[in-house]
Amino acid sequence: MRDLLSYLQQHQEDLLSDLRRLVEIESPSAHPERVEAVMDVVSGWMAELGAQERRFASPNGDHRHYVLEGQSSERVLILAHADTVWPVGTLERLPFRLEGDRAYGPGSYDMKAGVVQAVWALRALRQQGELPRTVELLLTSDEEIGSETSKDVIRELAQGAERVLVVEPSNPETGTLKTARKGVGYFTVSVEGRAAHAGGQPERGVNAILELARQAIALSELARPELGTTLSVGQIRGGTATNVIPAFATMEVDLRVTRLDEAARVEAAAAALRPVDERARLILEGGLERPPFERTEGTARLFEQARLLAAELGYELGEAASGGGSDGNYTAPIAPTLDGLGACGDGAHADHEHVIVPEMPRRAALLAGLIAR
Repeated sequence: MRDLLSYLQQHQEDLLSDLRRLVEIESPSAHPERVEAVMDVVSGWMAELGAQERRFASPNGDHRHYVLEGQSSERVLILAHADTVWPVGTLERLPFRLEGDRAYGPGSYDMKAGVVQAVWALRALRQQGELPRTVELLLTSDEEIGSETSKDVIRELAQGAERVLVVEPSNPETGTLKTARKGVGYFTVSVEGRAAHAGGQPERGVNAILELARQAIALSELARPELGTTLSVGQIRGGTATNVIPAFATMEVDLRVTRLDEAARVEAAAAALRPVDERARLILEGGLERPPFERTEGTARLFEQARLLAAELGYELGEAASGGGSDGNYTAPIAPTLDGLGACGDGAHADHEHVIVPEMPRRAALLAGLIAR
């Protein structure tokens, strides 16, 4: 492990240069040509390593699947994504910059540093000779918007994998890996009422906003925080003017669960909701999208291996559960999955997003160890 770390530390400036190159290609999910530009750079790097490339068509930019044949038939799948949440033009306000040992920039922590570290982990192993296992890297284009076009590809490639390594960022501040994640779902709830003059004939109206407020309370009461089940009303829209009884209102509700049976309970209860005002029409859409990533025995074994490898590299490594989802949620029920193997830093989706540069070689070495052993 020490020789891998030494090699990667000698190339720390190269890792940083590669990170800058990716960050300075703005790649929001809604701009497939920009997401593809990031992927083209990675394709060049992977071609230098001798990888075979396959593409899966997507309107968000084709997902790229790279394969490096190893000495055994065992397969390791690495998951990464090229899209970010940052709109085009963000670099004008938040340019890539260095402050001490931190590299700032939109998409640096989530998750372009993870992509760079994955490529350099493979470089480090290549310079030692043949890979002990076949390694596959899947780089997707739509993770930040729910992985709608990539989730089936992810599940397909996870079948038969000996392990899945997700290079999403580690937990902020602590640098711990993620051995469990909440499942994520969304509901859109709409109410169709009847418009009327608020002063002249209010009795003829059916107030859609009032009905929606009742439904918001009913949905919120389905939460069981003691079991990790939460529901949050994030957006409400409705009405046209203050003096008009609103004929339509809609809301978006976030669902988080740690267990599939809890998701089923909430979905069934939500489907059973009925209007309090029988003159209104209630429309419910949505449900669970990413299943919960539960800490299985396979994940526990993977983390223990990572912990021992980190000790060889000279640092302590912890684990934690996360309330957010990732593409690891799709693979965890299929193959042993370990998440948070990307950057150390903080500020995902925030202006202070940054990566701790000296940690990049160390985390790349950890990833290399998990691939090789």
